[in-house]
Amino acid sequence: MYYQEDIVEEVRSRNDIIDVIGGYVSLKKKGNSYSACCPFHHEKTPSFHVSRDKQMYHCFGCGVGGNVFTFIMEYENYSFPEAIKMLADRSGMTLPENESTPEMRAKENYKIQLKELNKGAAAYFHYLLTKTEHGKKALDYLHGRGFTDDTINSFAMGYADIYNDDLYRYLKEKGYTDKQMVDAGLVDIYEDRGANDKFWNRVMVPILDINGKVIAFGGRVLGDGKPKYVNTKETEIFDKSRNLFAMNVARRSKRRGIIICEGYMDVIAMHQAGFDNAVASLGTAFTMGQANIIKRYSDEVYLAYDSDGAGTNATLKAIGILREVGLTTRVINMEPYKDPDEFIKNMGKEAYEERIINATTGIVFEVDTIAKSYNLKDPEDKIKFTKDAAKRISAIEEVVARHSYIEAVAEKYNLDADGFKGMVSRYGTLGIKETAGRDKEPVREASGKTAEDNKPQKLLLTWMVNDTSLFEVLSEIISEEDFTGDDYRAVAHVLFEQYKNDGKVNPAAIVNIFDDIEKQRLVASMLQTELAFDTTTEERERAINDVVKKTKISRIDRELSTCGNDMAKFQELITMKAKLSKLHISLKSG
Repeated sequence: MYYQEDIVEEVRSRNDIIDVIGGYVSLKKKGNSYSACCPFHHEKTPSFHVSRDKQMYHCFGCGVGGNVFTFIMEYENYSFPEAIKMLADRSGMTLPENESTPEMRAKENYKIQLKELNKGAAAYFHYLLTKTEHGKKALDYLHGRGFTDDTINSFAMGYADIYNDDLYRYLKEKGYTDKQMVDAGLVDIYEDRGANDKFWNRVMVPILDINGKVIAFGGRVLGDGKPKYVNTKETEIFDKSRNLFAMNVARRSKRRGIIICEGYMDVIAMHQAGFDNAVASLGTAFTMGQANIIKRYSDEVYLAYDSDGAGTNATLKAIGILREVGLTTRVINMEPYKDPDEFIKNMGKEAYEERIINATTGIVFEVDTIAKSYNLKDPEDKIKFTKDAAKRISAIEEVVARHSYIEAVAEKYNLDADGFKGMVSRYGTLGIKETAGRDKEPVREASGKTAEDNKPQKLLLTWMVNDTSLFEVLSEIISEEDFTGDDYRAVAHVLFEQYKNDGKVNPAAIVNIFDDIEKQRLVASMLQTELAFDTTTEERERAINDVVKKTKISRIDRELSTCGNDMAKFQELITMKAKLSKLHISLKSG
């Protein structure tokens, strides 16, 4: 953090969240909070809520949330320090000199230098493409693919010349060092051969981060050279798994959902046709980090991978990842063409719009893909297909949706509807839905634990924020040490300190301890969630007893795994775990 906690908290307290967010969206008072249509995803029914009491916001549609700093970071694409400065200026507060260490400042300044270097390289590539004779063949290639000059300029497309040290010499003249060029992933330095550009004789496409800064490049070879496409290696400013090509544009699109394509040429073609909500992963398989980026801005994803075998496999993997983060998926059918670029060239954008409207849901695509592995005219194969399809559908937790898919699949594949429904129910009850995807890697948080492992801890913190009387009720039972996930422990520490010192909690101040927006969102989800207190005391008691026991067992199991040969410690932990079976927490007064 660049400023001391008391400074950050003073800035936050001077900027009422209702006033700040009200300057961006139209808020309507609803009970004890305010609501609006979420500014981070498209919706017709307001699911974006802001609490004046908690000084926090949360969207129950797309999951974004946090305090006033988080909102400014999300909406304006500011870093945490930039958000602090903006809000300090807004409230007329003068910030002290930056309190970051010299090492921190040097690291941040170096990243800025690398982005400036990339910006200069992009300008040079664009100049070579549009203003020189050498670039004419690349420009002809782009025109031949149907790209207009407006599109070429909009994406700042360029050309890397045929010389192997052309860019190096240009950047050297601009004052950049060999180290900077190597660290930006644009040049290799050899003792015997000197400097070699990473890109030459290629059409160049700048890759921008979510804030519109050039962080890398993609290059498409001219001619038959291999490899056809090359991306910048991972650097201090470029992490392939946490960036998406054109996401800086797509996040502002007014179109429904986000369309994911395989390559940036497909994306550029789609943007030119008016589909400015298209993005692409960057020379790597789709990742959980990329899914979380999309979730910030949309709750629905359309997959437009190539229609070949590799594209189908990529689609199935992406569906699984997107489901893990709670995003709805649909798959666009591009047959008889391979990719969106070919489809739009041959069929036109109106036809592609029609394919989007009729896109297949992710579940149906998975079942249809399973069906292709079997001969459904063979009775034994059809039984195997029915079992696999039932396992897939049993993973749908929402009852109405599950029944809808049961009916649709039974009708499409001529299955006995009642028998198929019974099979889905049996697999769901037996937990087959978990074992059916054994090859899937569980979602892990920074601590290394899975999200499911930490669920009781998250729920317990939510209960304690919503009902602070639990601090007294649980004072002899739960402590901050019982929270084993790193982020949960940090939140618990501040909550317990706040209650100890003030007899109340201040959720918005807790968000301040994290400058990473993903962690701010995690904290917001546990501190902003409203729990229904119209349940009976007995129901609440059962819930509290359950999450407390699971939280303490998680801590004990973790200590058991690290106590080694300390038999006294081992016996103590086993005894503690056994006593938990008799633990009963009463919420009744008196």
